[in-house]
Order: sequence, then C-alpha cells, then structure tokens
Amino acid sequence: MPCSPTASAVTEDLAVLADPELAVGVARFFQTGPGQYGEGDVFIGMKVPVLRTVVKRFVDLPLNEVDLLLDSPIHEHRMTGLLILVAQFKRASKPASRDDAARTRLAEAYLRALGRGRVNNWDLVDCSAPTLLGEYRFDLSRDVFTELAQSDILWERRVAMVGTLGLIMRGDASTTLELAALPLNDKQPLMHKAVGWMLREVGKRIDRNLLLAFLDQHTAQMPRTALSYATEHLRPEQRAAYRAAR
Repeated sequence: MPCSPTASAVTEDLAVLADPELAVGVARFFQTGPGQYGEGDVFIGMKVPVLRTVVKRFVDLPLNEVDLLLDSPIHEHRMTGLLILVAQFKRASKPASRDDAARTRLAEAYLRALGRGRVNNWDLVDCSAPTLLGEYRFDLSRDVFTELAQSDILWERRVAMVGTLGLIMRGDASTTLELAALPLNDKQPLMHKAVGWMLREVGKRIDRNLLLAFLDQHTAQMPRTALSYATEHLRPEQRAAYRAAR
C-alpha cells in the first residue's frame, strides 16, 4: 500500500522550489521587521502559483499533518497548510458528494489554528477566511464573526471581516454591513483596507444601493483608506462627494 503523505514530504518539496533571493524581498514586503505587523515571520521565497503546484500534489494530506505545517515558523509552510484545508473543504462541499462532517472538521481545524496564532498575516487570512469561515457559516450561526471582530488580535479581526466575502459571494451582505460598522475606529490600516474591500464587494456583487446607504450613514467616521477602497467603483463625482463628506 502507498504511504500516506506527510508534512515532511511537503516541506521537502517546498525547499526544492524555494528562492532565497526572493525571500529577502518578500520578507520586506510583508513587514517582518521589529514592531511591524509581520515581525519575526520567516520566508523561504515562493510565489503562490508555484506553491499551489505543491498543494495539488498533497491535497489528501491528513489533518494532523496539516497541523504540523500550520505550526511551522515558515510562512510558506503555513500558507500551504491553509490552501490544503481550503482545497479539502471545497471538495467536501461539492453538491454530488457533500460531506458535512468533513466540512465541520476542516472549519474547526481552521479556527483552532487561528486561535494558536498560525493564521498571522494578511495573505494567510485572505486565502482562507472566505472559504473556511464565510462559506462554512452561511447556513449556520454567525456569532463567531462578531466574537472575532471584537478580538484584540488584528488577524482575528481581519478573519472576521474578510470571512464575510464567502457570504457576499452567495448574495448575503448582512453580516458584512454589521461588522463594517464595528472597526471604523480601528487603528490598524490592514483593517481599514479589509473593511473598504468588503464594502466595495457588496456594492459590486450584490446591490450598490446597500453600499451607498452604508456610506451615507458612516462616511464621516470612516478612515480615509476604507473610504477609498469602498468607493473605488463609483463614479468620480460620487467618490468626490463622499471624500468631501468625510
């Protein structure tokens, strides 16, 4: 019988494809210096399309082995683990072979990893939260969104906000609009970007009037970056009017 895939085999493949020169620039881009949001993160240097080739080869990696990747100090190891969780969740969500027990195991494993501090940079959040939080919670209680949105931890707040993209993609803006009003005074620019991005998606994918109604009520309190992202697809005169109102 063939051996089950292991985290060690994954990391060996990643090491072969790593680019140390690229790692230097990537570490700088993700702000890994002292006092920055990615402080202490370690990169081996891989572009996401290359990393995804490894994910495809190890999509059946058992959950306990995925956890080993998620607990690695190396950023690309954690990214690979998260993308494997996403791929397994999407497979378990296919209508013809939907496996609710598997979906729950994967979503719970994701929240445990988040709680351990392993989903700890914006790219890790953005590649995973819409599926493993938003898509999973569409027909379930959404209390976890509010709990995470009120966390003292930046990455938990961003998971809550970006996770609503999974709801938006299915035509539901309610949780996005509820959460978007919470972090208007958040000091973190990464949250300003997340809020503006999700609001923009509401207007783009569901109903522009929902976006405009939110802006009419909250523009004066919105950070400049959030407002800029949210109004990106509005007409120039509309954008100017909202900027002036701020």
